[in-house]
Amino acid sequence: MNTEMYQTPMEVAVYQLHNFSISFFSSLLGGDVVSVKLDNSASGASVVALDNKIEQAMDLVKNHLMYAVREEVEILKEQIRELVEKNSQLERENTLLKTLASPEQLEKFQSRLSPEEPAPEAPESAEAPGGSAV
Repeated sequence: MNTEMYQTPMEVAVYQLHNFSISFFSSLLGGDVVSVKLDNSASGASVVALDNKIEQAMDLVKNHLMYAVREEVEILKEQIRELVEKNSQLERENTLLKTLASPEQLEKFQSRLSPEEPAPEAPESAEAPGGSAV
């Protein structure tokens, strides 16, 4: 850092802030930020110019971040739409399978899902153990 040409601590601080800001924003944006040259003769004007450049760089960073966030939101919205559609399809399929299944199949399935919870009682039929009605 070449600070010999700056006489006051304020000028040195502005120079250091300038270098930090430019390198920071350049690394974020891939070098899109234009360097600001400070001259020793008009330090007040240089500070204002530097402030303006920093504000422009921050606006640029903000715009890039907002764009990235909007893209990510759109991707997530699409994933949510796909998951809701798949969930609806699976619920319809589940309802259809429940209507086509026999009470014995449903009871067997319920016992597999939650062995600690008792399965709902099916109404007892008047069949003898051999399978014929008495």
